[in-house]
Amino acid sequence: MAKFVISRRKFLTSASLGVSGIMLSGCDVFDSQLGVGDGLRSFLEGANGLTWRAQRLLAGDSLAPEFTEADIRQPQRPNGVTAPDDDVYKGLLANNFADWRLEVSGLVEKPLTLTREQLMNMPSRTQITRHDCVEGWSCIAKWTGTPLSLVLDQAVVKPQARYVMFHCLDTIDRSLSGDIKYYGSIDLIDARHPQTILAYGLNGKPLPVENGAPLRVRVERQIGYKMPKYLRKIELVDGFANIGGGKGGYWEDNGYDWYGGI
Repeated sequence: MAKFVISRRKFLTSASLGVSGIMLSGCDVFDSQLGVGDGLRSFLEGANGLTWRAQRLLAGDSLAPEFTEADIRQPQRPNGVTAPDDDVYKGLLANNFADWRLEVSGLVEKPLTLTREQLMNMPSRTQITRHDCVEGWSCIAKWTGTPLSLVLDQAVVKPQARYVMFHCLDTIDRSLSGDIKYYGSIDLIDARHPQTILAYGLNGKPLPVENGAPLRVRVERQIGYKMPKYLRKIELVDGFANIGGGKGGYWEDNGYDWYGGI
């Protein structure tokens, strides 16, 4: 089942992310059918990097489009894991996440352990934005949360840090070697973007389980898979070669574009 999902999502990535997505989703085909190995794969991944740099140059510090409440036509569509069946998550949910903590660690001067209430007492941002899924659908919703930049400032990021790695509570893959929890990353430029928030509210209500409670990431200039749900830890790193498959996230390790910009 997992192989089917990955293959389908790779195909849809091609349609949604343009040329770089097409090249990456085709890597496995080239490797298996044409006998091409790591050389072509490395070339295509390099082209992916060029796409990221081009998107960064064009986007600059611009904001993603924001909408009005009249544009909210339906509830936010859930996707992927919508009810984690892990015992740890179930225990936290049973107590309405009173025992949940967000850990901020890695390349920081002041590691943090924050409750949901502490996050909610920090200055917040509310934004009505469009969620674009790699599977081809979009949905407009109102998100409320703590700007990630405020959390990073409180933790005092060390100069050598380059990326923010998100570690989650939901199991995305199970195998004989063990469960794989969802993980993903963004760079510090997107982490400090004013629309990048740690969302605890959706459409004026607490964030529902199916949409990532108690906390999820919103990175409004990127595709949905770059916005992890069920967040438990933020880790500041200078690279991610030793995390998972070394590409910066679960789906990236399975062929997706790392930047995932829109």
